[in-house]
Parts: sequence; C-alpha cells; structure tokens
Amino acid sequence: MLNLTGKNALVTGIANNRSIAWGIAQQLHAAGANLGVTYLPDDKGKFEAKVGKLVEPLNPSVFLPCNVQDDAQIDESFAAIKEKWGRIDVLIHCLAFAGKEELTGDYSKTSRAGFTRALDISTYSLSRLAAAAKPLMTEGGSIVTLSYLGGVRVIPNYNVMGVAKSALECSVRYLAAEMGPAKIRVNAISAGPIRTLASSAVGGILDMIHHVEEIAPLRRTVTQTEVGNTAAFLCSDLSSGVTGQTIYVDSGYNIMGM
Repeated sequence: MLNLTGKNALVTGIANNRSIAWGIAQQLHAAGANLGVTYLPDDKGKFEAKVGKLVEPLNPSVFLPCNVQDDAQIDESFAAIKEKWGRIDVLIHCLAFAGKEELTGDYSKTSRAGFTRALDISTYSLSRLAAAAKPLMTEGGSIVTLSYLGGVRVIPNYNVMGVAKSALECSVRYLAAEMGPAKIRVNAISAGPIRTLASSAVGGILDMIHHVEEIAPLRRTVTQTEVGNTAAFLCSDLSSGVTGQTIYVDSGYNIMGM
C-alpha cells in the first residue's frame, strides 16, 4: 500500500488550483506526507497570500519564499527547512517559465535573454535545488520533476521550452547517476497537456488538448490527480528500484505515430 507517513515532502511550483504541483501536493498529503511548500515571492505579497490560502487545508508545516533565480534565497530556504525538519525525504520540482513571446512563431527567433531565462528557471533550477536538498536527504529520498513530450518531439510553438525540457530530462539522468549511491532517486513525469497558468502561454494550447483527446489511446487528456498519483508512487517505497526515468502520464499519446 502506498504510504508516505513520516516523510517530509517539499513541493515547489504551486501557483493556483490548476497547477500540476497542486495536484501532486494533494496526493502526497493524502498518502500521509508532511508537506512543505515554497512560493515565488513578489513585492506585493500576492503569491504568498494566494498560495497560502490554497494550501491551508493541507496544513503544510513549512511555507517559505523561494525564487530559484536567487541563490541566497535558495540557501536560506533550505537552512530554514533543516532547522524545522532536520531532513528531507521528497523534493517535487514543478518549475518552468518562458516568456509568451518565446512560445509562438519561429524557434530561431528566440532571444538570447529569453533562452537564458527559460533554461535557468526550467532546467538549471532542478540541479540547484537537488544540490541543496542532497545533504538533507540523510536517509535517501526521491526527487521528481515535470517534463513534457515537447522535450523529445517537435510541438508547435513549444519552442525554447522544448529545449529546456530536453535538457531537464538529461539532467534527471545525470542527477540519478550522481545521487544513486546516497539512495536518492531522481525521476521525471512527462504529463499530457493540462490547462494551467504555465501552459496558457503556449500558442494553440487548446488545439493541443483537443488533438490529444482525439488521438490518444484513452481518447482523453489526463488530470492533475493522475499526475499526482504517479508522483506519489515515485516518492514511495513501491518505486524503490526506479530512477533516472521519464514516466509518461499522457493517456498513451506518446506511443502514437499518427
């Protein structure tokens, strides 16, 4: 039976109730995990209030600001977690960003600044957070990130985010090899398209969702809960032999040729 009781799980990337990270947090909580949540700080405290209200029913014992483009803030967050928890068992990485202008039209027109920003937030942040979490995973642990099919196949308008997801999946493999001796497993979930704040920036996202509903073997796209269930599995002892993998949760869409 899937049971995460006694596990300390840090979830990043919750923006609103449509976030895949929110679906994962709910399933980890249902499995008995002790939750910690980070949010993107802003000058007006908008995200702190919004995310704080959303996750209140999950009773997180840690609620911290963490801008992954700020190394000092990452270090401060993990120092606070160490003081509160002593150790981390689970790290959920649900962070990705590219400017809307980078997610339409020709990939070759991606700006240098846009490319750098997308790879920094969407890819490098996994390695940076994993490095911060590693010393706290004293009893081993599980790190799970979110990818998408656009990292291995061309998806219209996904552009630089596809490159970022490809690099993310490669990072998963390198991190899994590095951290395996410490009994830390690292995996990715490649979810089918879901309407989220992040996906809304991708040109033609609704057409993508409708296409999956027509072509995927299950004739539908997936839900946050289904992705959350897979994440909970990857964080549990039921997946103790699984690391370095990208698990598709997309109603089977990725197997189709036409």
